Amino acid sequence: MKLRLLFVVLLLANAGYFLWARGDLAGFGLAPAGLNEREPQRLARQIRPEWLQIRNDAKPAAPAPTPAPAAAAPTPSP
Repeated sequence: MKLRLLFVVLLLANAGYFLWARGDLAGFGLAPAGLNEREPQRLARQIRPEWLQIRNDAKPAAPAPTPAPAAAAPTPSP
């Protein structure tokens, strides 16, 4: 009985956290702090975004050395 009650409590807590994190409880005054911080506000707060450069100068990784083939074991003669 205690395990079932624990399961139900954890299930309800998980569902509550899911709804809170998505912002579905904002009508009740329960919203995460970052909910109103979507992309337009974050883009406006950037400092010198034109300095951002995407580079593709990473050197490709060297291929892994192939292991030497193992010597064939002699077959036992009957």
